[in-house]
Amino acid sequence: MLARNRFLLLVVVGGAALAILSLSLQFLNLIPTTPIVEERPFHAADGGAGVALGKSRKRVFPLPHTQEPNPVFEAYGYCNNPNHTEQAWEGHSPADYKLLSVHVMIRHGDRYPLYSIPKTKRPTIDCTLSSSRKPSHPLLDSFIHHMGLGGRGHWESPLASVPRLPNHSACEMGELTQTGVVQHLRNGQLLHHAYKEHNLLPSDWSPRQIWVETTGKSRTLQSGLAFIYGFLPDFDWTKMNVHHQWSTLFCGSACDCPARNRYLEEEQRRQYQLRAANTELERTYMDMAQTLGLLTRQLRAANPVDSLLCHLCHGLSFPCVPMGESGAGGCLTIEQFAVIRRQQLEDEVDRRRAGLYHKYAILAMYPYLNRTAAKMERVAKSSEAGRQARSGAEEVFTLSSAHDVTVAPLLSALGLEEARFPRFAARVVFELWKSPPVTQGQVKKRGGKGEKPKAKYGEVFIRVLYNGEDVTFHTTFCRTQERHVSQPLCPLKNFLSFVRKDMFSIVNATSYKEACYRRPG
Repeated sequence: MLARNRFLLLVVVGGAALAILSLSLQFLNLIPTTPIVEERPFHAADGGAGVALGKSRKRVFPLPHTQEPNPVFEAYGYCNNPNHTEQAWEGHSPADYKLLSVHVMIRHGDRYPLYSIPKTKRPTIDCTLSSSRKPSHPLLDSFIHHMGLGGRGHWESPLASVPRLPNHSACEMGELTQTGVVQHLRNGQLLHHAYKEHNLLPSDWSPRQIWVETTGKSRTLQSGLAFIYGFLPDFDWTKMNVHHQWSTLFCGSACDCPARNRYLEEEQRRQYQLRAANTELERTYMDMAQTLGLLTRQLRAANPVDSLLCHLCHGLSFPCVPMGESGAGGCLTIEQFAVIRRQQLEDEVDRRRAGLYHKYAILAMYPYLNRTAAKMERVAKSSEAGRQARSGAEEVFTLSSAHDVTVAPLLSALGLEEARFPRFAARVVFELWKSPPVTQGQVKKRGGKGEKPKAKYGEVFIRVLYNGEDVTFHTTFCRTQERHVSQPLCPLKNFLSFVRKDMFSIVNATSYKEACYRRPG
């Protein structure tokens, strides 16, 4: 019990320490097909401080820059306000390839702050749902009604007691907002359109074909329900099983890993030392604390960037306090916010340089990746020629509704360390594809003497997408894979080898058990 409590404490502390990070490099889409495009009207009231971002795509590897990124503009990307055109490359493959399964991990949508700034008025945000309030969605009213029927579903304890909709007129700390619900209705709907031509799920799908899991927080449960409703509108509650993950790492029964905890502790020390050495950041915190009439350590403990981001994302003025006799008083400023954000971006660069977080991420996300690999392998085997697959026997769609402290290490473990820090409602998608049957002539050309290909999974492939963009060939396991017209996807065997052995080379081990329990020396 002590070990488990210590682990949970480390995860919580690590989540607060990693905060909001974002970096940029250009990324070119790898499959030249037309993506799903959704037009989003701009509403000044939705786009933090009324700043329109236009219809530019929110790239996971943005355009290269010759000067430092604007920390405030980067923050708007983190908000992910639904006010622009969204493009999705999910569901695209070479002609005649068959989609076998899809596995999705999402970060919850926009939420109310987890922290309040002492002596300031909390942001005024309504967390009830109404289609007459912006941002809205065509499915919002039917979603609200459908959630009222949720008692017919099957809920793993303790999820049955968690509210299925945000329902406070004055948001509670950490509560999902209407913006967060709309973000995931859109996400689910995007994937609904992306996969509808592939017959991924039959109209009479069975409960065994869908796996939905979430942590016990209301914001993750509600985000997952919004996503699944956008993906399967008016789904049959009696066939829906919602599973509980007690750990934010989705590690199930494989959470115990002493080495992972050590790497996280070392990473937190690195972060603290970098912040402590930043004199501009210290001066900014002192100025903010003086304005509010607080001690600097009190302000730091309140993690003010969390609340300030909420103000920015919802177009609210930054907090103010009345002038007092002690000289305190005034408003916090966008310039102060920019200093904190800039330090977070610098921390992201230093994090990659140090490499401690990547080692932590490898061990943190192995259980989830191993579970995903096993599901893909089962589906691949059931699709092999000559085998009669049992109808509805395998999971073909899985949804894991999680947190930034889940998605961020997943990206790092996959080798996507240049990707943006997970915005609200970020999504990572794994797709499993099968190529068309190989004719005898094609076999001869490949093998030279007519023999069958030796690779067991030579005709089964994986794609990885982050926020709608194909990042497969940026992952560690496919970065060196030769790509050509006849095989533009990444073989599943690369992913299986990576998860089961190769990923542990960074910590000088060949297995999860060895990596976790080997004594440091």
